[in-house]
Amino acid sequence: MSLFSLLASFALILWGPLKELWETVDGAVLRRQPESVHLLDLQLKKHKSHFLSLFRNPPKSAEQREKVRKASTEGIAIQGQQGSRLLPEQLLKEAFILSDLFDIGELAALELLLAGEQQQPHFPGLTRGLVAVLLYWDGKLCVANSLRTLIQSRQGKTFTLDLSGELVALTSRFTDELMNQGLTKRILTLVSEINVTREFEKLQKERGLGNEKHRKEVSDLIKESRQALADSLFLWTCQSPLTKDDTLALIGHLETVTAQADGSLDSMNMALVMALLYCLDVSFIEQGTEDREDLLQALPLLTERQYVSAVHSRLMDGQPWKLPGLQALCRLAWALSLRVLSQLPQGCALVEFTEADEALADQALLGDVFLFMKEGILGCESFGQEEFYIRRLHSLITDFLALMPMKVKQLRNRADEDARLVHMSLQMDSELPSSLRKDLDHLMILIGEFYSKDSFGLELGLEFWCPTESLQHTSLQGSYLGMALQRPPHKQVVLSKFVRQMGDLLPSTLYMSYLRMLKGLANGPQCAHYCFSLLKTNGATHSDNIQGVSGSPVSWEHFFHSLMLYHENLRRDFPNPDAAQYRHPPIRGITQREMEGLTSFFQLLTTIITWSENARLALCEHPQWTPVVVMLGLLQCSVPPVLKAEVLQCLAAFGKSPEIAASLWQSLEYTQILQTVRAPGQRQAAGIEVELNEIESSCEEYPLTRSFCHLISTLVENSLPINLGAGLRVPGFQPYLDFLRDSVFLPFPTRAYRRPAEKWEVADAVLEVFHKLLRDYEPQPSDFVQEMVELQGEQVSAHKPPGHSIMFHLLNDSPMLVLCLSLLEEGVRQLDTYALFPGKKHLESAVLHCLRLLDLALQKEVVFMDLLRESQASLLVSPLEQLLQGVSPQTRKADHIVNIARYLYHSSSNPEAAFQSAKILRRIANYPNIQNRLVGDFTHDQTVSDKLMAGFVECLDNEEAEEGTEKGDEPQKTIGRIRHETQIHILNLLITSLELKTPNLALYLLGYEVKKPVSSTNLQDPGVLGCSRSCLHAILSLLQRGTEKRSGPVLTQQAPHLAELCYQVIYQLCACPETSGPTMRYLRTSQDFLFSHLQHLPFILSSNQIAALSQMSWLMKTAAIELRVTSLNRQRSHTQRLVSLLLDDQPHTQHTADGESGMEEETRSVSGFLHFDTVSKVRRKLLSVLDTIDFSQDMPELLQLDFFERTQIEQVISNCEHVNEQGHTVCNVKLLHRVLVAEVNALQGMAAIGQRPLLMEEVNSILQQVVERNRVRRSLSAKRHALRSWRSLVETLLTACPADLIPADDRQLIIRDLLLDLHDKVLSEDAAGELMPIVAGAVFTLTAHLSQSVLSEQQQGVGLEASSGFASIANSALHLILRKLLDFILCTGGGYQRLRAHLYGSLLYYLQIAQKPDEPDTLQQAGKAMWERLTAPEDGFSKLQRENLAIIESYGKALMEVVCRDACDGHEISRMLALAVLDRILSIDRQNQWLVYVCNSGYLRSLVESLRQDDVALQSLLTPQPPLLKPLYIYESKMALLTRVAKTGQGAVELLRCGLVAQLIECQVFDMVPDSDAHRYELMRDPSGFIPSPMDRYRQILLPTLRLFQVILTSTTMNHQQGAAQVLQWLIVHADTIQSLLRCQELSMGVLQELSLLTGIISKTALPGALEMGGEVNSAALMEFQGHINRFQRLCLSLLGRLAGSERERLLKQAEIAAPGDSADRREEMEVAMQQVCANIMEYCQTLLLQSSAQAQFSICLFSPSGSEPAGRDGGRTDLSSTLPSMTYSRTPSLGLVLYLLKNSAADFFRFHQSHRQSLGKLQSLDQLPPEELKELCQGLVSGPGGVEKISSVQRSLLAKRRLVQLINNRAKLLALCSYVIETCLFVLWRHLEYYLLHCTPTDPKDSLLPGASLYRSRLTDGRGLGLSRVSQQDLDLLKSDMAAGFGEALQRKLLEVEGLYSQVRSRYTFIQALVRRIRGLLRQRNKTRN
Repeated sequence: MSLFSLLASFALILWGPLKELWETVDGAVLRRQPESVHLLDLQLKKHKSHFLSLFRNPPKSAEQREKVRKASTEGIAIQGQQGSRLLPEQLLKEAFILSDLFDIGELAALELLLAGEQQQPHFPGLTRGLVAVLLYWDGKLCVANSLRTLIQSRQGKTFTLDLSGELVALTSRFTDELMNQGLTKRILTLVSEINVTREFEKLQKERGLGNEKHRKEVSDLIKESRQALADSLFLWTCQSPLTKDDTLALIGHLETVTAQADGSLDSMNMALVMALLYCLDVSFIEQGTEDREDLLQALPLLTERQYVSAVHSRLMDGQPWKLPGLQALCRLAWALSLRVLSQLPQGCALVEFTEADEALADQALLGDVFLFMKEGILGCESFGQEEFYIRRLHSLITDFLALMPMKVKQLRNRADEDARLVHMSLQMDSELPSSLRKDLDHLMILIGEFYSKDSFGLELGLEFWCPTESLQHTSLQGSYLGMALQRPPHKQVVLSKFVRQMGDLLPSTLYMSYLRMLKGLANGPQCAHYCFSLLKTNGATHSDNIQGVSGSPVSWEHFFHSLMLYHENLRRDFPNPDAAQYRHPPIRGITQREMEGLTSFFQLLTTIITWSENARLALCEHPQWTPVVVMLGLLQCSVPPVLKAEVLQCLAAFGKSPEIAASLWQSLEYTQILQTVRAPGQRQAAGIEVELNEIESSCEEYPLTRSFCHLISTLVENSLPINLGAGLRVPGFQPYLDFLRDSVFLPFPTRAYRRPAEKWEVADAVLEVFHKLLRDYEPQPSDFVQEMVELQGEQVSAHKPPGHSIMFHLLNDSPMLVLCLSLLEEGVRQLDTYALFPGKKHLESAVLHCLRLLDLALQKEVVFMDLLRESQASLLVSPLEQLLQGVSPQTRKADHIVNIARYLYHSSSNPEAAFQSAKILRRIANYPNIQNRLVGDFTHDQTVSDKLMAGFVECLDNEEAEEGTEKGDEPQKTIGRIRHETQIHILNLLITSLELKTPNLALYLLGYEVKKPVSSTNLQDPGVLGCSRSCLHAILSLLQRGTEKRSGPVLTQQAPHLAELCYQVIYQLCACPETSGPTMRYLRTSQDFLFSHLQHLPFILSSNQIAALSQMSWLMKTAAIELRVTSLNRQRSHTQRLVSLLLDDQPHTQHTADGESGMEEETRSVSGFLHFDTVSKVRRKLLSVLDTIDFSQDMPELLQLDFFERTQIEQVISNCEHVNEQGHTVCNVKLLHRVLVAEVNALQGMAAIGQRPLLMEEVNSILQQVVERNRVRRSLSAKRHALRSWRSLVETLLTACPADLIPADDRQLIIRDLLLDLHDKVLSEDAAGELMPIVAGAVFTLTAHLSQSVLSEQQQGVGLEASSGFASIANSALHLILRKLLDFILCTGGGYQRLRAHLYGSLLYYLQIAQKPDEPDTLQQAGKAMWERLTAPEDGFSKLQRENLAIIESYGKALMEVVCRDACDGHEISRMLALAVLDRILSIDRQNQWLVYVCNSGYLRSLVESLRQDDVALQSLLTPQPPLLKPLYIYESKMALLTRVAKTGQGAVELLRCGLVAQLIECQVFDMVPDSDAHRYELMRDPSGFIPSPMDRYRQILLPTLRLFQVILTSTTMNHQQGAAQVLQWLIVHADTIQSLLRCQELSMGVLQELSLLTGIISKTALPGALEMGGEVNSAALMEFQGHINRFQRLCLSLLGRLAGSERERLLKQAEIAAPGDSADRREEMEVAMQQVCANIMEYCQTLLLQSSAQAQFSICLFSPSGSEPAGRDGGRTDLSSTLPSMTYSRTPSLGLVLYLLKNSAADFFRFHQSHRQSLGKLQSLDQLPPEELKELCQGLVSGPGGVEKISSVQRSLLAKRRLVQLINNRAKLLALCSYVIETCLFVLWRHLEYYLLHCTPTDPKDSLLPGASLYRSRLTDGRGLGLSRVSQQDLDLLKSDMAAGFGEALQRKLLEVEGLYSQVRSRYTFIQALVRRIRGLLRQRNKTRN
């Protein structure tokens, strides 16, 4: 047993429970889970000690140490397990090291190690010790986070989380208690003690640090723990103040704080500083909130004098702190608080303290408070991430300006004084005075810096602007601007005055600071507007001044005027004397100070126009200033690159407006900033290229290049002019692209950089442009045609779009692609170090752009290459996925794709890169040929392989992923969404790969074998047998979250789409034959996956029903596979659990593993002992799943269009449709939008411009309609999918699971419920037609099972009482099912014919229920009196049948019409089934209503007439390779129906009237008998055995016709002659065929079947009397007919000779040899057929004899007077073929044959009778039969070897019973035939003997030389006989003696016995007796006469 499995039994005190605590707190407070307050209460009680002794470890003890030391020899007792366990020595050593390292108890250390071992799979590459270190600190972090969150949930003065009162009360109580126990001091101690460096030193010493990732994770955990503790204090003070002691302790801690290297505070100290600032905060008093009074009461500043006194003295204390700036900040905050207090009524008592506020403020200013705020506070990176830090600092700054106006005035006065001193010292060239202070300078810079960063969009700077006029903005945010038109608050007035006054008479020393302050205050859309107005009004008053510069130096007028002057000056080549009048002396260069001023101005301008579009347009269009022109002019002058960079940034801000961007492009091109046109004779380049290569490269700084890229990036986004530069050069963007690619991007890695970060900034800037160009590029056919343009009279080739050029470079092994790939490699290498380095952010951004470029190229390459192929241009490109398999020049390996995949490993720090990486991998995964190589690349190096696997798993495991939040909310949300989409891409990658051949990526990622056969994989939990954690484990853990709770799997609710894909992956693994075995074993044994998920069905998601349906679909399909597999493997308990879960309608108390006990309980409750139990039935799981599928579908309305043509729009929509990944056909909305907008833009003329808004509105409505259509399609598709899955699950449950798992009565009730529910849903008015076919299929299966179940229950002899209805299911339920089924058939109306096929099938199965099963013929029933049978009670079958018919008839003609129409026309299968339904209904329709309808409505005639058309199709079937067998099946169905119709006299007459026989006479197919050459048959035989041989096909055509004739002949008793004459005509027309069949040499089973039917028909029709009925027939035809009839007679008699004598035994033997397996069956069939033929022929003889004459003397003779038998008397049957050679056809058979047949039949009779009695005995004692005999009986009915072993005992006895009934009935049939043959033989014998012995006059043989010639003629003419020879006296004597010998006593006794045994219970009693007596009399009489 592995060690970590001991974990469960340890009460882990350092990690496990703490993790649980954090999850509970997080769930209750932050995620607001329902029912979480109670759980939180329990957890807090449990862990109170952890909070009270914060971060204290369990102490060491000698006793524990000893216990642990002995664990390796004596073992250690573990809670929850019996006995003690031995632990390995190594583990104990590590435990002691851990114990010393963290100073924790030895047992706790051991537990931590074991936990580390259990968690190891989550941390690939780390040992258990290293994992234990992580867990130790993670446990600490969980406590700290829990504490912080609990404090955050308190109610207070600053913010609220809107939590329930109960929760807030709980957390407030708990945290108050902690605070009273000294929490503050404990926190302050801990943040001082815990130090990353110190901890790392300790860990380093004990080798407790692993790889870079581990080090980073440990340091992050330690830092986060400290931060969380500090945040706890901060959050506390935000809401409620600290006590006096705690406040002093906090101040005491801050005294010792030091700054970081750059002068800023670290984020932990930042939190503590802010905690103190909030402690001293009283600004909330100004806000009139409703709980203001309560808050004032709780404020110790107002209520506790000692508090104020203590804090005051502590802060006034002259002792310097380690950070004087921090001391100054605290003093300033205290001074401002005192100032506020002094203005309150309560402040009078504190006057001694409040008076000191001025002094405190002075001290603060001396301590450079504003400088410290800028450097120490704003410099801290965590400052901008916390809204309440920002708000506190804002209130501090604004309070200082508002509450201490005199101080501000002093600062200004001091600044003015200093400015004069500076000016004087400059004039006198002396040194600057040392006493200069820059407080106002610092204040302004602080304000500028502070407000220029606004990460939360608060726009706090608005408080500095007092609106002078009502603004256009309707949504005014900001502190006090809610009421823009009312008088603004005092504070706002003061602040706005400050901004204005500071600008008045501004000293030059403050100029830059003031501009920077304005830049900060202009940050935001409204602030920018106010600032713009301020600068406009400042210069407006003096605009009348000619020089225009005497206004305020801070105004647009002044700025732009100066700018124009600079431009003028710098442009000149020589000094201009006129320049003297300007203030600025004509200098050539710009001084450093001017440079700074200009930079500040450009930055201010950039900020204002970035935020305010109005300002942008107003400035740009100003006729005098023309800023864009001036700036572009400046760029051409010799100005330092830094200033040019600012100018370009400013131009980029102007370029944000599309209307400006277009003109800006032209200006750029005109000024040749980038030289695109070379003048003739110009040697070297000019413009920015020179600056980059010569100036910037030598300075090793590239501001200009970066700004240029930024400008191009902005302009490209807004407009990309096609004809840029037309006239001077080849128009287009190409020169810019070439510059960016060849001069900026390709050389960037090799250039030198003074600031290392700038390298990545350059790469990032240029790649951003490439990305935008490629993103907006759509390949067009025109891109691949070489177009020419005219340039200065020459034709030159035009440029392609920039996107095309980038695409071309990416689809070749170009330097650009190589550099992109090496950048990716460099990026992942840098990230793997986990170190901070300069430019990390920009490197990550550049990498992201590279990944996006590759993704876009992969996305567009298919269209690109298709168009390229079609255009036949001479471009050479390679698919990118193949280029990515190339070898990297750096590593000499083909590792590009591996590098891309490695970004997944960094998903926690770089979610966006991981997302792009997953996207690219998913695109590559679509190519099967690459998958194989990828698996090799990924698994080639084990460490890389582990890392990649860990990356994929980490992405899937990520808990921060969020589905469904809209993009662009807040950064956190978008990151959650990115993480979620990464998971989606990975799952889609797995789904795609699983469909490809092995080995593929999915198998590797899911942990299957890729180097051995997949099926040999042995999946384990992570950590077991060295199994690492794979994507499968990640998917399962995602799905399993929450399955143990009542609410069900969390993922299905939180991320429905993700859950759907997870279920799909699981299904694919279970469905794929190779992975199915291992997967299902693992899911079943380790996870109990299916049961735990199915019990939560149905998933209901009101917001996303489509996803919920898909989730259920995949889950149900998987369940169906599981049921099938467990049934096949006979894992009964598994199958039983799932079956009862899905089907039970009893509430589940506990899930019984074995089905028995559960079943007992159920039967008890059903039988009525537990009434309360029967009431509380629950809905069956399967039905509740069906309930969630809504059959109605709201369809979008038709488009209502005013401008567009509907048909054209529909055409466009259908052109934009494509099949998406899920296989749904949807419309591409983006593409449609592009097409429609292009259409609108193409409209010309003023009218079109006027109507444009209306047109766009209509475009929008079309797009909305299409989105709705897509949704409807997806919804329908999801419903179809769900319904199919549901159906397959139902079918599997009923078909594949062992039948005895669901008892028969339950099974029927379940099917009843399912059927009724299905029908109710599908018959509702708004049910969608698309779902009907699936429902019909399900109805068919269910009805089939219902029928089967009821029939098998009846066979077992259950419930056939007429009272309680049928079996377990009541008659009423059956009737309801029938009604719904018929409703369904009718509601499908004219369409849906194929669908009705299912319903007809269902109807047939349903009607089968009322069919009476075969009953054994005991030969006794006939003995019952007729009266008894008439008065017997109606049995269940007849009752049900009668009621069924009543229901069917209640539907009247509507139903008849539908069924008859389908029977006559339409799809083949529907026709066959409709014919079968008609057949079935006609068979039960006693009143013949349906028959009348079919006859009267013409459908019958139509059917009869269609037979003629079938003839051609049937003829084609007799070719050796038939096309299709459909016509044959339809023909058989028709004949079956016609046969059914013919069974009633009325029907038969109708058929004759419709000309049925005439139609069949014309069919030529009967004459096309195939060759019966056995050898040729073998060649033609279908190997599968499905397609019958040509001969068999012929029989399938012939036999139904013969049966139909036989039925017609039997039914038409009244009009018998008419029917017989017509059938005889058929026989004569096809006489050749009939005769060849009668002559057939080889009597196989098929031939015998034909003969038995043919002889039956001939015996009824080929009679002399039949001809007279044929109407007027001329004598020649009559002669011909007579000839045919005579031939039929002769052939029949010769056939009798063969079957009665010669061939009989041989044929039976042959049958046994041919089919040894089922020889008994074959023999039986042969016997029946032969007996039937003999009986028919004997009947024929008898009819011929009777028809010829009633008296014997005028009778014809059919048999010659020879009494010799065909074989020896006693057992001469052994070898008939030798004694009796095959009779020639011409010889007349002798009477001996009849006698022989009589004897044989008598012998057979007794044999059959014996067998019949035995079988009857067996049937009556079926239960006592030995198992061997049962098996033997079943063998005939079960196919396949070993089939009998597999079936259950109940099933076996059912089959045996069925087999016995079959045997008994067969024997009864044989007995009837034998008895009939005996009777007819006796009659024929008697008539012949009577003639020969009494009336025949013998002739002398001497009379003629040609014996028999004349006699033959005379006999023929008077119809006397069938060509008999002359009969001599000798013949008669011989006949007499032979007969006397043959017809001896023994035979007579036998015959009388036959009569006694059989004929008594039949009708002709004493017939045999009379005939025997007569024959005996004849023989005796003859003897007497001779005597």
